[in-house]
Amino acid sequence: MTSQLTTTDNPVLRVAPASPAAAAAYFGASLAFHADVSDVAAALAAGGDPGFVVLDSRSTAAWDQGHIPGAVHLPTALVAEQAPGLLDPAVPVVTYCWGPGCNGAARAALALAELGYQVKEMLGGFEYWAREGFEFETWQGAERRTADPLTAPVGTDDCGC
Repeated sequence: MTSQLTTTDNPVLRVAPASPAAAAAYFGASLAFHADVSDVAAALAAGGDPGFVVLDSRSTAAWDQGHIPGAVHLPTALVAEQAPGLLDPAVPVVTYCWGPGCNGAARAALALAELGYQVKEMLGGFEYWAREGFEFETWQGAERRTADPLTAPVGTDDCGC
């Protein structure tokens, strides 16, 4: 005899999915707050003005270890004091920190939003920038790692998302 799981026995459906309208509102809002590494890389690689500035919110030691080319370095703790002298409030800012386990980019985004900047957080941070095989700069010069096949498709720049 085959037993069927009830909704309360199913850990995925124990809490029912949101209505389609609520899901559309949530995911639409999420995209207003976040950008992913591949989209940021594609916008920067397209040439010309991408319409945003990338901000690395990590320490100087982390910046020296590796950062996105063209990024502005502004540690989270200094955002309130130094952002007005470094960033144009008319230009959206995309923040990043180490990676998914770090909330420094979110804290920097909050500080920038409180100063009146339009801001998004780059999901994955520097970790996924490097893991997806995009070029980065160190104190010694430019570097690029082989893309991790668990984070980026092999042989193409487009994940197809």
